[in-house]
Amino acid sequence: MLLLPPRARFGGQRLSSSTAQWLGRADRDDVTGDPLARAFDILPRGWPVAAVTRQRDTGDAAGSAWLRADPVFIQPDINGARLLAHGDALSLTARDAAALLPALKPLFGDAGFPIDAPVPSRWYLRLPEGARLPAMADPGHALGADLFDHLPEGDDGRRWRTLLSEAQIVLHNHPHNAERVAAGLAPINSLWFWGAGRMPDHVRSGFNEVVSDDDALQAFGAVAGARSTSLPNRWSSAEGSRLVDLRHGRDLTALDRDWLAPLLADLQARRLDSATLEFADGHRLRLRRNQRWRFWRRPLRSFVASTPAAPPA
Repeated sequence: MLLLPPRARFGGQRLSSSTAQWLGRADRDDVTGDPLARAFDILPRGWPVAAVTRQRDTGDAAGSAWLRADPVFIQPDINGARLLAHGDALSLTARDAAALLPALKPLFGDAGFPIDAPVPSRWYLRLPEGARLPAMADPGHALGADLFDHLPEGDDGRRWRTLLSEAQIVLHNHPHNAERVAAGLAPINSLWFWGAGRMPDHVRSGFNEVVSDDDALQAFGAVAGARSTSLPNRWSSAEGSRLVDLRHGRDLTALDRDWLAPLLADLQARRLDSATLEFADGHRLRLRRNQRWRFWRRPLRSFVASTPAAPPA
């Protein structure tokens, strides 16, 4: 299965004629809910990223609740403060964590939330039993958004908003950030609280390989017993069922050339029996080799121009 972004992201970009013919003959339907929730069976229900990535990073996630407190760069503007960089985009190193964490540990330790960073881009808070867990979006989904639109709300969120403000003051005044700016790097001037939860009791998947550059998706794949690998440059034939994460895609020409065309060639050559394209907006295309005989179906030139198809023959 290929996980794809919402169709609207591709705008008016057009598919090649051969791919358009194949996709026009596919079975189409619309589904509700998160496609990742269909790819993984998780009990209790949820997506506790912090606990699962912690388990993969250090193996000590069991028995505690966890929260990611990832370093980010936010840029103040006239309307608020926008999230501009996180994760690999910050070029974080172990030296960054070693310089900044000692200044943050008293703040979070006194609040009962010890902080550490087993990986430079993934910082964690261990939460005590009964702590209220804040809800913030994945920073990858909030990139470019106003920080204040994503802060925990209400009385339960007040403590987290206060902690974040105090952490921002510590980071803003830290001399290591001046060194980063002098080196042409973005400062680490805020944290992003997200992914709260405990290790699930049960994680299973029908896929035996998860192909993604998303550390959370790789971690869930590993817990489910699937082989987790980084995303290559293009589709390649492989045995077994794969979940391929292409949600970052924006260029339809590149997606067609590097992923769809070679996948369809595998269908044509009988190296693959079927494939599914699942879009983040809930639209789904199911491909099978025998669909090539559906000559009456019109080509699907553009994802945005997609129209309901006739019932499958």
